[in-house]
Amino acid sequence: MYITKFFYEKILGWKVQGDFDRSIKKSLLIVAPHTSYFDFILCILVRRFLKIQINFVGKKELFKFPIGWYFRWMGGEPLDRAKNQNKVEAIANVYSKHSEFRLAISPEGTRKKVERWRTGYYYIALNADVPIIPIGLDYTTKTMFIGKEFYLSGDIEKDEPQLKQFFKGVVGKVPEWS
Repeated sequence: MYITKFFYEKILGWKVQGDFDRSIKKSLLIVAPHTSYFDFILCILVRRFLKIQINFVGKKELFKFPIGWYFRWMGGEPLDRAKNQNKVEAIANVYSKHSEFRLAISPEGTRKKVERWRTGYYYIALNADVPIIPIGLDYTTKTMFIGKEFYLSGDIEKDEPQLKQFFKGVVGKVPEWS
């Protein structure tokens, strides 16, 4: 743990502002802006030295032998991405299988510039009845901001602007995509 924190802070030069409420065992973490594969590495490092379980979902093919054990050990949960399946509902149902599950996803749905967030993150949290915790990755200050839990009202037009306010001024690795 100490080596990971040393590497994150002293070698990479990053810091963390905020922390997780450990009493909240199930939540949806929206990590933005997502502009680089390096975002995943930063999150894995922080998860390790903060000693908190953070999960992800991936296509079920990733969880087959021989590497499947690794993805499960890393907190991954396989997802059947069949065309006839409601992915939002399938992901929301994963929460019921676990006593502790904090799913990290990108509200943009990609690492490219988007005009607006995709809505899946919202409906996953709503269907799973879990709060959203915003996490900002600011490459200009090399700071990961961990926000407070946000409980949804069920009105995305009202809630999303409030969530986006957290990310105001946060710049990703590729600034023009932020």
